[in-house]
Amino acid sequence: MWIPKWVRDRKKGVDSPLPTQVVSNEEITPRPQTKQQKQVEYLIGTMAEEKAKRLGMDRRAFMTSSMGMATCFLAQKMVFGPQACFAVDEIETLEPGAHEEKYPKSEYFIFDVQAHFTNGVAIGFRSMEFVKNMGFDLEDNPDAYSFPNFVKEMFFDSETAMLVISGVPGKENQYGKDGKPLEGAARTPGLAGKVLPSWVMSKRKKDINEMAGGSVRALCQGNCAPNHYWDMKTNSQDKAALFEQMEREVKLYGIDSWKWYCHTDPGRSGNGFQLDDEKMTYPFYEKSKELGLKFFSVHKGFSYQSRTLGHLANPKDVEKAALDHPDLTFVIYHSALQHGPNEPGYVEANEFNPDTGDFTWHNVLMGIKERNPQINNVYPEIGSSFGTLAVANPLMCQHLIGKNVKIYGADHTIWGTDCLWWGSPQWAIDAFKRFQISDELCDKFGYTKLTKEDKAKIFGLNAAKLYGVDAEKQRNTLPKDALSKIKTAYHEFGGTRENAAYGWVRDDTNV
Repeated sequence: MWIPKWVRDRKKGVDSPLPTQVVSNEEITPRPQTKQQKQVEYLIGTMAEEKAKRLGMDRRAFMTSSMGMATCFLAQKMVFGPQACFAVDEIETLEPGAHEEKYPKSEYFIFDVQAHFTNGVAIGFRSMEFVKNMGFDLEDNPDAYSFPNFVKEMFFDSETAMLVISGVPGKENQYGKDGKPLEGAARTPGLAGKVLPSWVMSKRKKDINEMAGGSVRALCQGNCAPNHYWDMKTNSQDKAALFEQMEREVKLYGIDSWKWYCHTDPGRSGNGFQLDDEKMTYPFYEKSKELGLKFFSVHKGFSYQSRTLGHLANPKDVEKAALDHPDLTFVIYHSALQHGPNEPGYVEANEFNPDTGDFTWHNVLMGIKERNPQINNVYPEIGSSFGTLAVANPLMCQHLIGKNVKIYGADHTIWGTDCLWWGSPQWAIDAFKRFQISDELCDKFGYTKLTKEDKAKIFGLNAAKLYGVDAEKQRNTLPKDALSKIKTAYHEFGGTRENAAYGWVRDDTNV
């Protein structure tokens, strides 16, 4: 049985800002905790109890503080030993100011290109008087928690400055049975709260930016893809319907990039599609260029649950598409990290080779750039791949970032988190601030230590450049906008992070 991780944690008495096992975003089957993850979870609990008592603090208050976060990384360091890649000093677990001195909150402009709503609910969030005054119409159903909780955890409980509301596969119905055009929720009947259709992402982008008082805090993607509109009579692509939807998403919804899942089939075509398909996909590229949108965010990796089409999440088709269309931008989500039912047995299944640092499908993406150094329009994104490896295999995490930076460059690696599946992204932000590649791996594999300049690019400057955002101007504007003022009020009213991850895990509460 699958349950949201926050439900599992509440039942087991776990309170940790750092996820203590890999969560599923519904693209992979949840796997059980490893022995090491169980050890980390146990140490976090026992050390937090001891340190909170020593400081005369409530344990809950301790775990929502920077000291609680530092305790999590200390536990990881104790369990993973030399493989641990997150710097932490014990003083940070006892002195509130120690963290801020090392990792000031204003240091980086953080732009998250992979953010999703979920229907998980943070305990106690709705009952806060502050939330009642935020202007949300909170009905008594799961959907009501989704968007306001998203705003809270992404903006109020983390340092994220801007985000892209990222799509999940799904098409919109253009006309009803009576032949009349459909609008709003009628375009996606039965899907509300289950997927993020383009019209919802567009609406929430506008809501967030209006809430910010005109400052741009959110961008959005469009789900339309080459196989979404299919003519069953001719068993071929319905270009008229496809192009009509493309125009709607660009002109009416104001999307900022496309979000593609090559291994899905919302249009019931009987197949997925590939980026380098000249007959099916290239006409989409040309139409998109005509509409002025040249940005494609492509899900790769994280696919094995799609038993028949999962192979289409292999990034091998990126090569020809990028070479044939140098004027297009391809951001490859998850850095193409493949997940399989054998996890966490990567080494045993020969999917992770510690002698080369390679692992399945990520090595395919790396090979494309190695063969074609002239390719400059492909960008590996690290949403969920960084988070997954950070809590499951810190050694692989070093190889992921090390190879991305060595082969594609620090100026081509893009920050994303796949939150809210992982809860508030602050833990991932803290992890990346602390992240470093070991001397041993640098010497053996030719990786370089990450500088603050490298991290600044990855955290947000790269994405800002791709989306045409003036990061410096934005940084000067954000402290003055309405959303920042609401965030300040939120903290003054005692608002705190819930330490709740919304992704799925196996139910081990009776074990």
